[in-house]
Amino acid sequence: MKVTLSDQARQFIALFEDVTGASARDCVVDEENDRVLILVGAGEMGQAIGPGGTHVREVEDKLGRDIELIENADTPEAFVANALAPAAVYHVTISRNDDMVAYAEVAQEDVGVAIGKGGRNIHAARLFAKRHHDIDDIQLT
Repeated sequence: MKVTLSDQARQFIALFEDVTGASARDCVVDEENDRVLILVGAGEMGQAIGPGGTHVREVEDKLGRDIELIENADTPEAFVANALAPAAVYHVTISRNDDMVAYAEVAQEDVGVAIGKGGRNIHAARLFAKRHHDIDDIQLT
C-alpha cells in the first residue's frame, strides 16, 4: 500500500529522524488537534522516545506541537494493538467481508485510554490502520 506524504510531513520526518536516530515510516499532521502523528519503525520506540523522553520532547520543542508516536508492526493485528497503546489490548481479530474491520479486545479499565479525549486516540489508530493495512474500522470489544 502506497502512502503519500505532504511536504510538511516529509520535513517533520527528517527532523524527527535527525533528533531521535529512529526511523519514521509515516507522518500525519493533525491540524485539528495541533499534533503530529508519527509511525515509528518496529522495535524503535525506545530510541524514538529517548532517555526520560528527551528525544520526543526535543522534537516537540522544535516543532511547537505535541508529537504522538505509534510503533509499526508486521501484522495488521499487532499494528492495531500498537496503535491503541498504552491501552492493554488482549486480542485483535480482523474480519474481512465487504469492509475490513479490526475488533480489539481492550481491558475494561483501558477503554477510555484507547478512545482518548474526544476520540483522538481511536481516530489516530483508525487513520494509520487504513493507510497501512487497508483496515476500514477498528471496534473495541
